[in-house]
Amino acid sequence: MNKLSLISSLQNLLPAESVLTDPEDLHPFECDGLAVYRQLPMVVVLPETIEQVQSIMKLCFEHKVPVVARGAGTGLSGGALPLADGVLLSLAKFKRILNIDPLNAMATVQPGVRNAAISEAVATFGLYYAPDPSSQIACTIGGNVAENSGGVHCLKYGLTVHNILMLKIVTMEGELLTLGAETLDSSGYDLLALMVGSEGMLGVIVEVTVKLLAKPERAQVVLAAFDDVVKAGEAVGQIIAAGIIPAGLEMMDKLAIQAAEDFVHAGYPRDAEAILLCELDGTDAEVSEYIMLVRKILIGSGATEVRTAVDEAERQLFWKGRKSAFPAVGRISPDYYCIDGTIPRRHLPRVLQRISELSVEYNLPVANVFHAGDGNLHPLILFDANKAGELQRTEELGNRILQLCVEVGGTITGEHGVGIEKIDQMCVQFRSAELTQFHAVKAAFDPSGLLNPGKAIPTLHRCAEFGAMHVHHGQLAHPELERF
Repeated sequence: MNKLSLISSLQNLLPAESVLTDPEDLHPFECDGLAVYRQLPMVVVLPETIEQVQSIMKLCFEHKVPVVARGAGTGLSGGALPLADGVLLSLAKFKRILNIDPLNAMATVQPGVRNAAISEAVATFGLYYAPDPSSQIACTIGGNVAENSGGVHCLKYGLTVHNILMLKIVTMEGELLTLGAETLDSSGYDLLALMVGSEGMLGVIVEVTVKLLAKPERAQVVLAAFDDVVKAGEAVGQIIAAGIIPAGLEMMDKLAIQAAEDFVHAGYPRDAEAILLCELDGTDAEVSEYIMLVRKILIGSGATEVRTAVDEAERQLFWKGRKSAFPAVGRISPDYYCIDGTIPRRHLPRVLQRISELSVEYNLPVANVFHAGDGNLHPLILFDANKAGELQRTEELGNRILQLCVEVGGTITGEHGVGIEKIDQMCVQFRSAELTQFHAVKAAFDPSGLLNPGKAIPTLHRCAEFGAMHVHHGQLAHPELERF
């Protein structure tokens, strides 16, 4: 089916304003939050109903046209990068909260609903939705499900997969499926967990039922400053070893601290080499007890300053600084590259030290901002894409950091997904037999390989090429995307 025929068929399915073909209309969709990869889609469609999504998918399946689903585009792994010969299916118009059930602590929403909007809508019932990515004011729940997003409170309350009850998805063939149930468990294979984190490769999410939690009686944040990043990393392990599970346990190094402080004025100590933000929540008595224990651990770990937020306003300000760290770093460098890897907590001191050494080796500053409690690292590599060779060096450094994560028993992603950014590092973490099984799962849902092709799972041939390039040149390879 040629382009003109496809566009004509799509215009028969949707209102004229919901089919975008002019280059100026396509440019806003050329990339997600990982802007180093850009590609104009052939056409963008903006359906409003599940039936329209089904019709689009059936048309594309019949004529073997690839489809990439997109939410708000805040993803950081290139997972929503469109294809020049494909349809970009935007769920931006699916933005209604369909039902709130406070008695059963759940809500059913469309995939285009913003993460933060769920908690805003249910606040009157004393409830909230726990996963809170730093981009929660903009990111949408459909994308959160596709990437299994986390946030600063995932240590205690889990990732998206732990807070979802039911999904409705549309397959590549246009079939509407319901996965999960409005209960804590359902019979059969756990296809719900399989879909969460599948990066748009198995189906298009059109409806989400989320679990809600009661707001804790009290939440309070302790801020601790350290004169050594390694000491801060060791303090994280000591808090967890004491049997304390904070609602959030975050860490920032000096470069990130200073950038965030200049941007938000959160009251961070600018001269600290690292800070920890530790939030305790629960009943008033529980929080009082744990605050004292955490303060004792932090002081014993070498903290040079320990402060407790005096009120809710200061608590929110402390978190605003952390959640604004990425844009804050963007103010001090022409470009930055956000790495997303996860390691066992016990290796935090060693990995932080090694990242510092690699930063010197590559002559590229690195600002460290991460979910210390669950070992999810977000080193931000500062660079200038306008300088010849600097992007390549940045990618090489990112590759070294991700390989370091794997070497210590971790993984190449914690919440941002693989997309196209880390597809080569999948070859480092997984063997051919495992990758073959991943492809088999993909084929069970999408045998034609039309849903978000070329993302997340490398072909074995690609891994062979990457291995040869890495061994002989020590560089990160970027061969052309392949479809399986």
